[in-house]
Amino acid sequence: MILFVDALTVIDFSYLCAKRGAVGESWIVDMTLHGQLNEESMVLDFAKVKKQIKSIIDNTIDHKLAIPSKLDCQFEQNDGRVAFDYYFNDHHLAMSAPDEAVCIVEGEQIDIESVIAFLKAQILPEMPDNVKDIEIALRPEETSSFYYHYSHGLKKHDGNCQRIIHGHRSLIGIFFDGVSMPRLQKEWSQKWEDIYLGTQEDLIEHAQLKYITAIDDDYAFAYESTQGYFEMSISQQRCEILPCDTTVECIADYLATEIKNTYPDKQVKVRAYEGVGKGAIAYA
Repeated sequence: MILFVDALTVIDFSYLCAKRGAVGESWIVDMTLHGQLNEESMVLDFAKVKKQIKSIIDNTIDHKLAIPSKLDCQFEQNDGRVAFDYYFNDHHLAMSAPDEAVCIVEGEQIDIESVIAFLKAQILPEMPDNVKDIEIALRPEETSSFYYHYSHGLKKHDGNCQRIIHGHRSLIGIFFDGVSMPRLQKEWSQKWEDIYLGTQEDLIEHAQLKYITAIDDDYAFAYESTQGYFEMSISQQRCEILPCDTTVECIADYLATEIKNTYPDKQVKVRAYEGVGKGAIAYA
């Protein structure tokens, strides 16, 4: 017997790429379970599928930075902390954080195939004996509109969003006087492709870093949150500093304000997304 659950959850995370650095991503998870009927005449109760499997995904990769095990990267993990120092395409990225902020995935790169293999190894052993196999499909949101990949961290968040490098693949909508502006949507999606969105109040001097080293061209960030102390440094060319937190509400407001400054005679509406199917709307 086969049980399927489409759009079980969405994985919002970032991963380290040899060419692109930290890439924010959002993948929809479809799940298929193969097995025998249990005493309830089910393969597995849908409520348990959603609760148990989503919990495993949330605890292993969601809102984390995924690093491929074979990436050529200086990496250390001890005393409950993880740190890495990485160069890609003449850019630099380094981070130190509690080890729960990172996920190590076997392989040379993070892609749909490697993450599926990782998730199957985490989920299948936790299934009841009557479940003999599982299939996992990961897919980005289908769209003909413009989107960008971004990473960020929210120190004030009381959940996993406080991890300093996690991210999303997000649509962007820009409207003038109620009319969609695809040219500007494309412009901003290209400007923010693979961007790190940093908060100005989290900027520190290089000398204030405790566990990692910044290079001359880096921005350095650090903050203490409920999960612990986080710090990172990143090439300035791969970062945009916002004068506010980087919640989707603040991102929408920031974009609307920036666009309004350029087009003061227009009524500006920005529809910003955080991953799939959720976001915020701002006017200026």
